Amino acid sequence: MANQIFESNQNTGKFSLADFFARIYALVGMGIAVSAVVAFLTLTLFADNISAILTGKSWLLVVLWILEMVLVVAVTPLSAKNSPMALPAFIGFSALNGFTLTFTLAYFDLGSIAIAFAITAGMFFALSAYGKSTKRNLSGMGKAMFAALIGIIIASVVNLFVGSNGLNFIISIISVVVFSGLIAWDNQKIERLYHSAGGNVSDGWAVSMALSLYLDFINLFISILRIMGITNSKD
Repeated sequence: MANQIFESNQNTGKFSLADFFARIYALVGMGIAVSAVVAFLTLTLFADNISAILTGKSWLLVVLWILEMVLVVAVTPLSAKNSPMALPAFIGFSALNGFTLTFTLAYFDLGSIAIAFAITAGMFFALSAYGKSTKRNLSGMGKAMFAALIGIIIASVVNLFVGSNGLNFIISIISVVVFSGLIAWDNQKIERLYHSAGGNVSDGWAVSMALSLYLDFINLFISILRIMGITNSKD
């Protein structure tokens, strides 16, 4: 499958814009599928272990979070150098993130997870279509969303110690707005990257952009799921 995704055009040395998008979205789909399978298997086969970790080994969650950050940081330079290790690193990160997701998914029933996923998928494709078709320059919005993302990270760290449901709800709402904006911006950025490179886009760039969209999707999904959980708990 990976070879099919990265089969270069030997005649021109270039990809069409549609092909570049197709390669990126194939990778995003692969990453989401890997995460989903890992999360499902973990929740199915190791439910008791997940419960034990959630009740008494919070330090492990911190270690997993650090490992994820290391992999994200590693994929970026590998992609820029068009390294053959970029794709395995992306798949490895997707698998690790699928395992980490189980600690969030364990709090929800299958119906809520399915609804949140469907909403996320619908928003993702609608926002992607907007980002690819709009004539408006989204660079300013993208920078604002990135700045807001830094604020979300800081607020989330603070809330680890505060444990406020109200703050968690506000963070989740803002996160939906931020990652929605980033999805549109990243799709526009793909086209700008393609044209700035004159169509000579490497496989590494496809991995890099796929990672960005994958993270947008997963974080939007988690935010929507948390909003649903908080809202349902108030009913």
